[in-house]
Amino acid sequence: VQLQACGGGLVQPGGSLRLACAASGSIFSFNAMGWYRQAPGNQRELVAAVTSLGRTAYADSVKDRFTISADNAKNTVLLEMSSLRPEDAAVYYCNGRRVGPYGAVHDNWGQGTLVTVSS
Repeated sequence: VQLQACGGGLVQPGGSLRLACAASGSIFSFNAMGWYRQAPGNQRELVAAVTSLGRTAYADSVKDRFTISADNAKNTVLLEMSSLRPEDAAVYYCNGRRVGPYGAVHDNWGQGTLVTVSS
């Protein structure tokens, strides 16, 4: 299953942006899907994730500002971002994770989409 991310762009501080990750197949093929981000000079970090059971998790830095959701009918995972800050600027990556019966992890990555937060 291939992942295609889109929705990045330039937004002013305090603004909002919505990222979308479209899967070429069923997102139920993944145990969890998430959004990661990587700013220059930083490691890639988890921003938000949603499991196949609908449970969500967020990085502390984005709690109450970002919302992740899955549209199973459209095989799409959305990341609604609000109250954006300059430190949210990064390349955002969509991820689909499968965990095998013995705990082996397999990650599918989409291409990154750039989010710039600047006035």
